Amino acid sequence: MDDIVSNKVRNILTDYLEQNHKRKTPERYAILDTVYSMSGHFTLEELNEELELQNFHVSKATLYNTMNLLLSVRLVVRHNLKDGTKYEASFRNVNHCHQICTVCGKITEINSPIIVDAVCKARLKRFIRDSFSVYIYGMCSSCQTKLNRQRAKKAKAKQKTKPKKKT
Repeated sequence: MDDIVSNKVRNILTDYLEQNHKRKTPERYAILDTVYSMSGHFTLEELNEELELQNFHVSKATLYNTMNLLLSVRLVVRHNLKDGTKYEASFRNVNHCHQICTVCGKITEINSPIIVDAVCKARLKRFIRDSFSVYIYGMCSSCQTKLNRQRAKKAKAKQKTKPKKKT
């Protein structure tokens, strides 16, 4: 995480904690810093492992409570995916689109101005939009290649076992 982002997210958290009369604990800042040092999507278990690697031990309750706090401040976003709940840092990345492979579970963020523009222009009744995530489910190229190889292999095996017609 670069220093500019680090300072900004820490300031956002500090402002929120002060305005809401909450304690500024080292655990909250350690979790925030670790979230922003991780790339991509992660589980709470992976976050906890990363904290442990830094010799910073927090209870599960502290981890869950801090993540809920970071969600409410909108410094983190939660994704409920096929393989479980994943999180990611969301500063400067509020509106975004994901491609999710339904075979292997690989998640890729995509830049799609057309989708973002369409969602931003959508008229919503009695609702104020502040952010969104779009999920596009399908099959990644690696899984497509594997599937095509399996199909070709089966077709080849089928041809070998077919009895030859006599003429």
